[in-house]
Amino acid sequence: MSRIGKSPIPVPQGVTVTINGSEVKVKGPKGELSKALRPEISVKQEDDKLIVVRSSEDRIVRSLHGLSRTLVANMVQGVTQGFQRNLDIIGVGYRAAVEGKTLVLQLGYSHQVDVPIPQGLTVTVTKNTALTVTGADKQMLGDFCSYVRARRPPEVYKGKGVKYSDEVIRRKAGKAAGKKK
Repeated sequence: MSRIGKSPIPVPQGVTVTINGSEVKVKGPKGELSKALRPEISVKQEDDKLIVVRSSEDRIVRSLHGLSRTLVANMVQGVTQGFQRNLDIIGVGYRAAVEGKTLVLQLGYSHQVDVPIPQGLTVTVTKNTALTVTGADKQMLGDFCSYVRARRPPEVYKGKGVKYSDEVIRRKAGKAAGKKK
């Protein structure tokens, strides 16, 4: 048995779980999420806990067991607490603003970069250089943040670009450090 897969998922008060075959729908105060799991994996609800069960001991099915449990647990956590990711924009003249449902970025290009904000995510900008992205769907949140970061990833000499706030950029010394006579 997978250590992760066999642990039950607690369902807090105010969260309703609907299981329809291989599709799991979770509804809570922060929204509603649904996920279609593989047919080899099934979810059972017992009292206030969800249990993920696999159909066989095949290698593929065993590898899907822990993954499916984690996906369902992320759905439950997303509709109760939500997820949050912080991004920092570093560079002279680099800034961000939210205009309606669009994130407008000035990242040193000759034009501004417009990124549409998906439905279900909330983006707030503080100090023009700090972004906070919140949402119930962990995968959508991560995809959006990585897309924004990819518009101008941090470079290794000065660290200019868009980075996660907990990301550490390993800096290179540059030309001046290499000259010695």
